[in-house]
Amino acid sequence: MHEMSLALAVVDQIDGAARFERATAVSSVRLQVGELAGVVPDALAFSFELACAETVLEGAELIIEQVAARARCRPCTRTWETGMPPRLTCPGCGGADTELLSGRELQIVSVSWHDARQPQSTHQER
Repeated sequence: MHEMSLALAVVDQIDGAARFERATAVSSVRLQVGELAGVVPDALAFSFELACAETVLEGAELIIEQVAARARCRPCTRTWETGMPPRLTCPGCGGADTELLSGRELQIVSVSWHDARQPQSTHQER
């Protein structure tokens, strides 16, 4: 289950940043996960909870925003949701000269934590 290694990497990155900022607790983490990223959101959420144990993230809420896969045809410029499995040929002209616009994301969008210097403050990461 590679979701555990992803969860551990996310927790490690946030834990390091939170400790550097002297945060006392992380309250929430917002992730964007693309439809084609190969990540099972429920498995990631379960793994995240386990990975947070005994860190400043313990008890943090994980908010997963799923991003639909979208593609664009270079010749006719039409865009469409590719679906799963992904349809990468243009539904308009049938062309195969296409590019994937979204759907492979796996990124930390924001983190909210309590700062030791200013209780109840929020820190955002991009």
